[in-house]
Amino acid sequence: MSEHRSSSPQAEERAASEVPEAPVFTPRKNGQAQSVSDELAAWMRTGWADTEIRDLEPLEQAAYTAKRRAALSARFPGERLIIPSGRLKTRSNDTEYPFRASCDYVYLTGDQSDDGCLVFEPRPGGGHDTTVYLRPRSNRDNGEFWLDGHGELWTGRRHSLGESARLLGLATHDVRELADVLRAAPPAPTRILRGHDPALERVAAGLPLPADSADLGDPAERDEELAVTLHDHRLVKDEWEVAQLQRAVDSTVLGFGDVAAVLHKARATSERYIEGTFFLRARVEGNDVGYGTIAASGPNATTLHWTRNDGPVRAGDLLLLDAGVETTTLYTADVTRTLPVSGRFTPVQRRVYDLVHAAQEAALAVVAPGRPFTEYHEAAQRVLAEGLVEWGLLEGPVDRVVELGLQRRYTLHGTGHMLGLDVHDCAKARTEVHLHGDLQPGMVLTVEPGLYFQPDDLTVPEELRGIGVRIEDDVLVTAEGNRVLSSALPRSADAVEAWLAERLPGTD
Repeated sequence: MSEHRSSSPQAEERAASEVPEAPVFTPRKNGQAQSVSDELAAWMRTGWADTEIRDLEPLEQAAYTAKRRAALSARFPGERLIIPSGRLKTRSNDTEYPFRASCDYVYLTGDQSDDGCLVFEPRPGGGHDTTVYLRPRSNRDNGEFWLDGHGELWTGRRHSLGESARLLGLATHDVRELADVLRAAPPAPTRILRGHDPALERVAAGLPLPADSADLGDPAERDEELAVTLHDHRLVKDEWEVAQLQRAVDSTVLGFGDVAAVLHKARATSERYIEGTFFLRARVEGNDVGYGTIAASGPNATTLHWTRNDGPVRAGDLLLLDAGVETTTLYTADVTRTLPVSGRFTPVQRRVYDLVHAAQEAALAVVAPGRPFTEYHEAAQRVLAEGLVEWGLLEGPVDRVVELGLQRRYTLHGTGHMLGLDVHDCAKARTEVHLHGDLQPGMVLTVEPGLYFQPDDLTVPEELRGIGVRIEDDVLVTAEGNRVLSSALPRSADAVEAWLAERLPGTD
């Protein structure tokens, strides 16, 4: 990265306090204003080719996003809805984190631009006009493209408003005019998706209501209702979304194979070799990893969200790898396998692994439409409790153990969650249609029982301490039952060993 990249004070102030406005640019270096000759400024305004792309076809998902917008429009007649994409976030000093648009914005538009915003403006006769507000191409006349730190000379070409309209199948407008457009629009009840653009939230809070409006209630509660509705809508995936999730899973399966082939190299370095190996696959075939990779070897596998990945990878230990590729369309997989680093399980490791595998089989057997979402968790927990009682770690009967949740000392987390644009998808959906609802065809979820015996847990035999095992697959609920999207990865202990023997040098 060039050390000369900087933004104008006006741009920095705008990012902190207001929605984007038409900028004025002053070249700066290390915080100091820099002089630009009139000759250079004039020269930089000339000699640029017309690069507008006029034959763009709509994005593949454009037909689906249109249906999603129509469903949301029908849910909130007569109300203005504002769905921001989000803004760049500072990582350190004057550098930002890589941008990822908010999931609800992507779900409704297919766009991934920072500073974008989708607005549903109610029509007098019913329905909504929908417009996506975006940053246009950098202006060549006022110097924006080369003097602003986020101009296209620094950060790369972006689509023009016309190109975006063709790609998204949406009317487009300059986002720098959004605040003025909203303030000039006829008064209407307004909801905004919070947490992505504080400046735009302040604008929305100041918009007038119609004179004859009844008491609409608390604005925060109304905005939360919008967020909940969007997550309700996202629970059931359409066919395009299912295909994206399968793509994410397929790439993830390849990433696990990449890791298996370098386990011997990781033994000479650390868990970060494993993390980096998987990340390469994610970046080559997708956008990124869908969440922080858990590459937990040995006793680190008993830490449920181990993401430091700085521990040793030793022969004889287990590696718990929990990772998922995020596609270029931002759908993510979420898969876990627990692999013997040397290629074969020890008898004690296999005993733990087989119990977790049995619990997963029991859970998968009850994933079907019309079954309660909680049922597969209960099925897995019962199998784990039965095994722990049989081993003498818990005092039966099993019904008592399950009723009191005593097995949770060794298996703290739930057995799964929804999956989609978020790794823990649709978390704001109404509990009556999610946690306490029934499964429906088109839902995609994880099935991931686990057992974790902490290194310092004196309630278990020493041979078990420091062993952590989780097996996680991504599962589509179908009309007939379910389909395991990640079935290309082995699950039983024998199958895992055979799979490793084909990939890991030095195993037979």
